[in-house]
Amino acid sequence: MPEEILEIDRLRTLVGKKVGISPWFTVTQDQFDRFAEVTHDMSPMHVDPEWCKKYSPYQQTISFGFLTISLLTHLYQLVVPHHSERSGTGFPLNYGFDRLRLIAPIKVNTRIRAHFTLLYLRDRAPGEFILKTLSEVEIEGQDKPAMVAEWLTMWVNNSGKADTPK
Repeated sequence: MPEEILEIDRLRTLVGKKVGISPWFTVTQDQFDRFAEVTHDMSPMHVDPEWCKKYSPYQQTISFGFLTISLLTHLYQLVVPHHSERSGTGFPLNYGFDRLRLIAPIKVNTRIRAHFTLLYLRDRAPGEFILKTLSEVEIEGQDKPAMVAEWLTMWVNNSGKADTPK
């Protein structure tokens, strides 16, 4: 069961440390297809297994790079649930990336998991904090990761109020 981390003071104690590793997660063709539909990107490399057998060096469909990136939120919440959104103490917002590399393709029906290390937490404004998390997406059975990113998140307390969550 993942540890729930809600307080900024608790997060400050984790700077420089591994926050956790997500459970394994299987990426499926259905996910590739639904992502293609939502993003209007119907590249055969991702959605056409027959095309891939003929033309792709991978011989099967591979994940969209942007799908891999978008899975970070899900994988992170498996490690650090954001129940605070429901309690009203604060909420995280994506703020961007300082560095992001898509290193190895994720083939269909492959299992991945993510490793998260909190690199820093700094005050941005009253009631707002910026967190930088090293996020590495591992592919089961492979030496190279799928992705390595320095992911930025802005934490906003109590709808922007200046007090820290208790």
